[in-house]
Amino acid sequence: MTQHPGRGPGAWCAGLLLAGVSVVVGCRVADTDAITPVPQLLAFLPWLLAPAGLALLCALLTRWWPGLVWAVAVLGLLAWYLEPYGRADEPDGPPLAGLRVLTANVEFGRGTPALVPVLRDRRPDVVFVQECESRCRATLDRAVGTAYPHRRAVEQDGSRGSLVLSRFPLSPAPGVPGTMGMPGAVADVRGHAVRLQLAHPMPPLPDRIGLWRRELGRLRAFAAAGTRTPTILAGDFNASQDHAAFRHILDAGLSDAARLAGHDRTPSWPSRTASVIGTQIDHVLVSRDFTATDARFLRLTGTDHRALVVDLTLHRRT
Repeated sequence: MTQHPGRGPGAWCAGLLLAGVSVVVGCRVADTDAITPVPQLLAFLPWLLAPAGLALLCALLTRWWPGLVWAVAVLGLLAWYLEPYGRADEPDGPPLAGLRVLTANVEFGRGTPALVPVLRDRRPDVVFVQECESRCRATLDRAVGTAYPHRRAVEQDGSRGSLVLSRFPLSPAPGVPGTMGMPGAVADVRGHAVRLQLAHPMPPLPDRIGLWRRELGRLRAFAAAGTRTPTILAGDFNASQDHAAFRHILDAGLSDAARLAGHDRTPSWPSRTASVIGTQIDHVLVSRDFTATDARFLRLTGTDHRALVVDLTLHRRT
C-alpha cells in the first residue's frame, strides 16, 4: 500500500509540534503575553527552535510539503525574534561619573554567604538584593556594612524582603507597590541625582498572571514618570525581552544594560541549568543618560539566580 505524503505519524508529530510553537510565536507577533502556558513558554522562546526544527525534519521525511513551508515560516519568525529588543544608541553628552551596579536574587536569603565575597571582590557602588530576609540583612550589615553606609529596605521575611545598598548618599523615595518588596531611593552620584528602583514583581504563576502583568505595569509607570532624571531600575523582573509586559517597560525610555554590553541573551535563571537552557529575567535597566561598558553574570551558590554586575557611565544630557 502506498503511503501518501503528509499522512502518517511523522506528519502528525510535525503538525502537533508546529501548532504548539505557532501559538507562542503568534503571541510574540501580536505583542501579547496571553494566558498560561504562553507567558511561561515565552521566557524560553529561543529554545523553541528545537521543536520547530524537529517538526521541519519530520515534515521533510514524510514529504508533507505544506508542513515544510509552515516549519520554515515558524523558524524564520523565531530567528527574527532572537534579535535584541530596544534601543542601543549612546548618549551624546560628556561623561560625568562611572559606577558599578550589582543585582542579585538570593532566594530566601540562602545565597547571602556567597554574595558577601562577590561584594568584596567586585566592589559595586549600588547593590540591589531581592528576597533578602532578616538574616540576609544582618549578614550583609556585619560583613559589608561599613562599605555601604546608605541603604533602603523592605524589612520583611521570605521572598518579600528587599534591600538597596549604596556607597552614594540616598534620599528617600516611594517604592513601587508590589506583593514583594520593591524599595526606591534617589542617589547622589557625585553631585548628580539618579533615581534607583528595585524590581521584583510576582512571577507568572498559572493563577497569578494578572498580578504579574499589573506589577510589571507599575514598574513601567515608574519608568515613564521620571524621564527627566537619570534612572536605574534593577532586579529580578520575572520576565524576559520576549514578554510584552517587559518590552513595554523598555518602551518607556529604558535600555537593558546587558544588551548594551552585548549580553542580551545570556541566561540568569535557573542558574543550575543556565549553561544548557535558561532565560534572562534578571536585568539592570537604565535611562538614556547611561552607557554600559561591561556586564557579567556570576554564579552564586545557594540561589537559583545568577547575579548581574554592570559597569555604567553617567553622561550629561545634551
